[in-house]
Amino acid sequence: MIIHAHPEQQSFCSGLKSVAVDYFSEKGDLIQVSDLYAMGFDPVGDHRDFKNLSNPNFFKYQAEQVNACKTDSFSNDLKTEMDKLVWCDLLIFNFPLWWFGLPAILKGWVDRVFAMGLVYGDGRGVYENGTFKEKTAFVTMTTGGPEIAYTATSNGDPAVILFPIHHGMFYFAGMTVLPPFISWSPARMSQEERIAELDRYKSYLMSIESIKSIYTNR
Repeated sequence: MIIHAHPEQQSFCSGLKSVAVDYFSEKGDLIQVSDLYAMGFDPVGDHRDFKNLSNPNFFKYQAEQVNACKTDSFSNDLKTEMDKLVWCDLLIFNFPLWWFGLPAILKGWVDRVFAMGLVYGDGRGVYENGTFKEKTAFVTMTTGGPEIAYTATSNGDPAVILFPIHHGMFYFAGMTVLPPFISWSPARMSQEERIAELDRYKSYLMSIESIKSIYTNR
């Protein structure tokens, strides 16, 4: 399952998504893509996520998520995304780094789809005992600046920037977390360099079964 979050279909980031789709298709794997901008995905989690509320007098998002899991009362569009998440064995977040984090549309996808009662909580474990410990996940990301700009004394270590995703989303849910594929400043590359970068991504995808998790206990 690829969660793609870029508004321009001709962007290099979208090109990376297409490389993954082509690669897994050629292997004969089943693929589902949630192209969030193309879908017009609403990142705002609120009462509209639910067909009915357990407490209409005081709205508590997590409590309503748990109730909706028990009563199968999530909105249809949200249930579709949850079904994709449960279905997949490999999850890819494909996005440009915006303000040192996820684009809002992708963060909202996590807020709404990684629901309490489905991914964690209500008796479900986390981290090494997480609900999705049979799944693998990784980040495919583009940046505006070159790799040299991402240091502890400048824009920050990429491992620190990605910690909320790697640790707080993927690993929290129990997933095996692979090192990210980062394409540094593709806008500054020549056409030849971009083609080589797409080939580098295909090589990364070809090697994912042998790449070690960033967490040594997995």
